[in-house]
Amino acid sequence: MTSAAPVKTQYEAIIGLETHCQLSTETKIFSPSSTVFGADPNTHIDPVVMGLPGVLPVLNQKVLEYAVKAGLALNCQIAPYSKFDRKQYFYPDLPKNYQISQYDLPIAEHGWLEIELVDKKTKAVTRKRIGITRLHMEEDAGKLVHAGSDRLSGSAYSLVDFNRAGVPLIEIVSEPDLRSGQEAAEYAQELRRIVRYLGVSDGNMQEGSLRCDVNISVRPVGQEKFGTKVEIKNMNSFSAIQKAIEYEIDRQIAAVEAGEPIYQETRLWEEGHQCTISMRMKEGSSDYRYFPEPDLPPIEVSVEQLAAWRAELPELPAQKRAHYEEMGLSAYDARVLADDRTVTEYFESAIAAGADAKLATNWITQDIAAYLNAEKLAITDIALTPESLAEMVKLIDAGTISSKIAKDLLPELLTQGGSPNAIIEERGLSQISDPAQIEAIIDEVMAAHPDELAKYRAGKKKLQGFFVGQVMQRTQGRVDPKLTNQLLVKKLNG
Repeated sequence: MTSAAPVKTQYEAIIGLETHCQLSTETKIFSPSSTVFGADPNTHIDPVVMGLPGVLPVLNQKVLEYAVKAGLALNCQIAPYSKFDRKQYFYPDLPKNYQISQYDLPIAEHGWLEIELVDKKTKAVTRKRIGITRLHMEEDAGKLVHAGSDRLSGSAYSLVDFNRAGVPLIEIVSEPDLRSGQEAAEYAQELRRIVRYLGVSDGNMQEGSLRCDVNISVRPVGQEKFGTKVEIKNMNSFSAIQKAIEYEIDRQIAAVEAGEPIYQETRLWEEGHQCTISMRMKEGSSDYRYFPEPDLPPIEVSVEQLAAWRAELPELPAQKRAHYEEMGLSAYDARVLADDRTVTEYFESAIAAGADAKLATNWITQDIAAYLNAEKLAITDIALTPESLAEMVKLIDAGTISSKIAKDLLPELLTQGGSPNAIIEERGLSQISDPAQIEAIIDEVMAAHPDELAKYRAGKKKLQGFFVGQVMQRTQGRVDPKLTNQLLVKKLNG
């Protein structure tokens, strides 16, 4: 009698994200140097940034406003009293050898963020709430520019640019509620949508405005105790976040099953090799030797100021999606529209001008989006105004023009603008909807193609499309397509 095969252990990943988001202020968090991206290396620096003797930091009030608004948008409790701390560590891109951050009294805590997961095949949407542990303010470090051939081969070297040092950051720390690379990538994307809606950050990952560090461990399903946590850095896209997590889950499970130790360490994502590599052993909070920042006073946010900032919050992505679904749009369409605040403003302006919501959505998410992607433009760059789009949609809805005529006009409207109605009247492009006129055109087409007509009547019904095409060609696409098909079927089978 053979013994049963052992049951294979199932594992789950425990994932949390630490997201650093640069704030879109004109000057740095504690000094007047510019925050503009792309300047020559080491030109946006000053004595405060470099920590020279005798200088004192002064908090940029816009940083506090942006941090509080971000905290409110993430459903956090805003602290009436918080403070700054010094975080000590020694690294080439940190000119003072300490970072001014917040430790035990952050500006915001105990929030949450809802993510939406879309099934790529069915387009079905599921929702999950992710806890936010804290949001705090801090200054950014400089940037190491890695050169040479390859970190893996040991032949690389680094240069340092201090322009980024002192740029204001908020760090948003999630609860370990994420369970997959897809969930983590969607969480990061929703965070970016929120900060962009608020106008507190541009969220450009390629410029380092939004950077995510992933904390990940694995454990057998059903076990309460967490496994050993590993941090992954150096991910500059949402796809990199997902790929790095998926790789690390597989690596850690393989190590556990082989009886190998997992170290609490910081690893890097190597895009070229599609793997994580060890960078350094992970520090604990005691290694940073936090103590209150002696050169900055505590922060107090009054009830009145908090209420004023709350009143300035815009409708956020999740609220937009819910609102659009109430208008009758699918969850998928609502998600596509709400991804970009400028697109939502364009859409809502078109609706206010009288456009049907579903028809406007189709034009914005399909034909207009395809043009924007091909030309690498934003919706604010096109000449077609929301009011003109509404005018065109109403012309289609009224049967004045066909969708084909509208599609033919779209390239001109996108680049030159103008009134669709005026163009249609000027060029005589209105749709032919008179049954007698359409029947006469069908008669002409049938008379011109006797062989195809005979074949159709002998059973080749697919030739109906041929006759439709001929009618469209003779009228430059101006006939009502639905009515044309109905009349054509009658005539062909008559």
